[in-house]
Amino acid sequence: MSEKVYARDLRSYGATAFGAGGCRARRSTLGAAMALLIALVLGGCMQATLNPASDANFTARDKQQLTNPPYQQAWIPPAYQRQVVQYHRKETPGSILVDTDGRYVYYVLPGGKAIRYGAIVGEDGQAWSGVATVGRKEEWPGWTPTEGEKRRLGPLPNYVEGGAHNPMGARSLYLYAGGKDTLYRIHGTNQPAWIGHAISSGCIRLTNEDVIDLYRRVKVGATVVVLGPMQGASRLASAGSSRSN
Repeated sequence: MSEKVYARDLRSYGATAFGAGGCRARRSTLGAAMALLIALVLGGCMQATLNPASDANFTARDKQQLTNPPYQQAWIPPAYQRQVVQYHRKETPGSILVDTDGRYVYYVLPGGKAIRYGAIVGEDGQAWSGVATVGRKEEWPGWTPTEGEKRRLGPLPNYVEGGAHNPMGARSLYLYAGGKDTLYRIHGTNQPAWIGHAISSGCIRLTNEDVIDLYRRVKVGATVVVLGPMQGASRLASAGSSRSN
């Protein structure tokens, strides 16, 4: 799909095809299919139906925005549904690990466990890796397109107000390194059907329900480890413990 078509969709549908900080969606069908196959193999035996997400931790604004979101509700494959798993690495509890190959985000718990979330990751050539910290957090963040995005994509709004229509979604964790904003984020999405795919330009996206759950757990200053393509172990975690609440 051409950039002009993306720009047209943005103007027509309220920026649903874009993310912040240079995180523009593209389709990668073959890579997505391979990722789903890997995830199903690694995921083990899991429930085949999608349980409704608990709204116990939703704010009044969350409930208002997500009751009837301006995007199509998606069925998330069982391998990418939020759950507690056994975790075999040595990150400190409270840390986040992003497995680019697996399309997963892990929030590390004590006792060799982690909460695993299905994710959208950077497409080929756009994925990134390294160690960062959560520099700040924001609920229902707005989006300010960069000058580079405006040059590539044609007329774009100078600012998109936070809300369910916004590609940043319900929450955003801003990743910093060396005291500076990396321009990469872990944030929500208004394209939940793409969970488990590599279509972004680098940012990590979760469903709005999952990013709300992660947001309430993670602290500012937490370490974020991002494993780039081919950097992860063949099996980071084993599933089958329980679903998170």
